[in-house]
Amino acid sequence: MYPVGNYFIPAPHGHLEAILKEPREVEVRGVAIVLHPHPLGGGTMHNKVVFRAAAALNDAGLVTLRVNFRGVGQSTAEHDEGRGELEDVQVCLDFLAEKYRTEGITLAGFSFGSYVGMQVGVRDDRVRHLISIGTPVDKYDFSFLEDCRKPILFVHGDRDEFGQAAHVRALAARLPIEAHAQVEIISNADHFFEGRLEEMKRVITDWIKERMEKVQNSE
Repeated sequence: MYPVGNYFIPAPHGHLEAILKEPREVEVRGVAIVLHPHPLGGGTMHNKVVFRAAAALNDAGLVTLRVNFRGVGQSTAEHDEGRGELEDVQVCLDFLAEKYRTEGITLAGFSFGSYVGMQVGVRDDRVRHLISIGTPVDKYDFSFLEDCRKPILFVHGDRDEFGQAAHVRALAARLPIEAHAQVEIISNADHFFEGRLEEMKRVITDWIKERMEKVQNSE
């Protein structure tokens, strides 16, 4: 029997392997999906950054869904260089929206997961908040974010190998004012935030708590 909290989410190509975790000590205030880095570099939903980001969102009261993209772990199909993975994200959003009957989803992605996830999150009306971790702005074209009108947090290391911090700041500066883009640069941190994971986690928890409070006060 598959462990409690672990899912095979039906997908057009078969299924996606995922882990769903609810907050333990705080009231549920929302739901989130956290996406992993590039599979060809060993990226899975068990990646340390992904795990800590999900824990940060749990601490803020969000149910979190971590998922293996197609071709990773026990997910079916094959890696598709970010094309088919867009469909995988959509499948997960459908799953969360149906299970929790909500349109207030937070979408977080690390590295390749950011590149894929932000493309879907910008245009899907069910996504309310975006979190881009280790944005590989020097590897992929993130100009699509210039149409973003949702609150977005960039968490980045000042020694990130795949995106200069200055370039992340420049990208955020080009976003519409409605995005309320916030850039948090972690000092002495590389792409994987080695030795700085707790600081990264705290930044995410603090930001999403603030955003959720603003949503609650506006309702």
